[in-house]
Amino acid sequence: MFFALQGILDPGLMVLVAAIVVGCAGVPGLFLKKPGTGQAFAAVATILATLAGVAASMQLLFSYTTITYVLEWNLPFGPCELVIDPLSAFFMLPVFLVSAAGSLFALGYWPSAEHRTTERGLTFFYGLLASSMAILLMARNGVFFIMLWEVMALSAYFLLVTEHESNDVRRAGIVYLIATHTGTAALFVYFSLLAAQTGSFLLPAAGSLSALSPFATIIALSAFIGFGAKAGIMPLHIWLPSAHANAPSHVSALMSGVMLKMGLYGIFRTLTYFYDPPLLWGAVLTVTGITSALFGIAFAVAQRDMKRLLACSSIENIGIITTGIGVALLGVSSHNTTLVYLGMAGALLHILNHSFFKPLLFLGAGAIIHATGTREMNLMGGLGKGMPRVALLFMIGSVAICGIPPLNGFVSEFLLYLGFFKQLKADSLVYLVLLAPLLALVGGLAVIAFSKLFSSVFLGTPRSPAAAHSHEAGLTILVPMAFFALICLLIGIAPQLGLHLVSPAITSFYPKLASTELSVEYGAILGRLSLSGALLLAVAVVAMFLWRWRLGKSPVTSAPTWGCGYKRGTARMQYGASSFSELAVSVFNGIIRQRIGRPKLTGLFPGAAHCSEVPTETILERIIVPLFTIAGVSFAFLRRLQHGQMHLYMLYVFVTLFILMLWAH
Repeated sequence: MFFALQGILDPGLMVLVAAIVVGCAGVPGLFLKKPGTGQAFAAVATILATLAGVAASMQLLFSYTTITYVLEWNLPFGPCELVIDPLSAFFMLPVFLVSAAGSLFALGYWPSAEHRTTERGLTFFYGLLASSMAILLMARNGVFFIMLWEVMALSAYFLLVTEHESNDVRRAGIVYLIATHTGTAALFVYFSLLAAQTGSFLLPAAGSLSALSPFATIIALSAFIGFGAKAGIMPLHIWLPSAHANAPSHVSALMSGVMLKMGLYGIFRTLTYFYDPPLLWGAVLTVTGITSALFGIAFAVAQRDMKRLLACSSIENIGIITTGIGVALLGVSSHNTTLVYLGMAGALLHILNHSFFKPLLFLGAGAIIHATGTREMNLMGGLGKGMPRVALLFMIGSVAICGIPPLNGFVSEFLLYLGFFKQLKADSLVYLVLLAPLLALVGGLAVIAFSKLFSSVFLGTPRSPAAAHSHEAGLTILVPMAFFALICLLIGIAPQLGLHLVSPAITSFYPKLASTELSVEYGAILGRLSLSGALLLAVAVVAMFLWRWRLGKSPVTSAPTWGCGYKRGTARMQYGASSFSELAVSVFNGIIRQRIGRPKLTGLFPGAAHCSEVPTETILERIIVPLFTIAGVSFAFLRRLQHGQMHLYMLYVFVTLFILMLWAH
């Protein structure tokens, strides 16, 4: 009995079982006829499995142990190992937490009674996506990894095209499929070269490969393309804005908060294989990361679509994380342990922070869309009166993502700033200090973007009938948002807890840091930061209560105000989302390349006219699509081979096999 109980409570087994339960949670709903029963069952099962999975992941994370299981299979690709080390356990935390919050959110946002034709498939593939990501983090066989990678990619596709009646949704799905399978093709090269180097499809042990080997650079490049495409690093981000904008909001939260991190996990895992990475690798990651951060937030500032703004902001945050990874790799190459620690701590903590404040914002966007029926910020305004709780929680997420204290986004960026300024006194890599003003510029643009988002949605007066009749969200929507807001506040006020959470993963990435006192030193610095954050929060709370008390005691009077010559102002006279950011967008217009439609007004009394400014997907629309068009025209003659005659198709297959046999011989 004791041994049976011990086996059940084995943390590695609990994580595996939790992942399988989450993946199967949507299966009963495919067969149950009563609307809503399957969705409710999936939510309960996912939440219970998540509680077990998070507890087991935390236990594995802080025990600094590695657990290995061997899956029996008959495929000719060597043993199939499932391994959970601190790095895997760390990435599992957002997988379980975000999937559970999203399943609860779906009960109010996508109820079965209103979406009977799509809810079953949505619930099933949602659980399958979360489960595939959790098991992917354990996979140590390259072939099994690719299988799970494809399950993850296809599950996300079916979730993305839930509302496939829309042309925009179908187009987003096609772009996503092309991008994700281009990345998968790069991963085939990656795993093939790894197998050629090691003689096995098992992933290499940490520090077992040299970057000086002939294929090391090709392995690193294929990993960057394959995993970077999934993470959304520029210029491999082309699928991300449209996919996140058109997916259901809780799916966008899972894709942005978790699925992007699977690409980062692949990059992390690849870097652990090499014990002597060259400076060039770190430089490429650093430059690519800061470029993604700067251009991503510039595109976000220009958006009018609320969810597309959040999607472009994900590119920015992935860029910040990639910058941290690059800085850490530069530290490894230059044997600078302080730079390794600060870069890796900032990157890992920002992964965790982004996994909390970005789902909070996407779920908030879902609540707004549920209440108004639109994603267009220019048609909103004044929602703070009808949705005060959503407005408060959304404001917490907006402050967190801008990196403003005392919330969690500030902490991870603060560690990166420390790493940059530390190089002022170093003998090498002094130029890294130049990243500090660039990161500050990114932060300033983020403030513009999210000030625009919050003000145009929640402040002012309604600019459409739907905005004028908005309603507060229900508990199933508010509770997941409040959960993420609470975590953002907790890590912001007690940042040393966040640092303690990422320390095992840092040691797993770079074992030499286990013998240093850097975690104690910077934990003390964050402790002082914690005190400042708590004091700032206390001052804000006291000021708010004093203001409300004074407002309550003051007599309330009403009188007409000066209207600048107009008897009564209208919603059309206030700043909208486009006008708010027009000046900032004009600075980056050479990159954003907006499609501008300005009417010509003639006569003393011109008629009604319409003005439009639509930001373009520069790389997709200006580079990728023209290349596909040229390729389509160039190979149009191949269409003659597609004539629908089966016997000729069989002849093609026979000729191909015959040529391959001759070539192999």
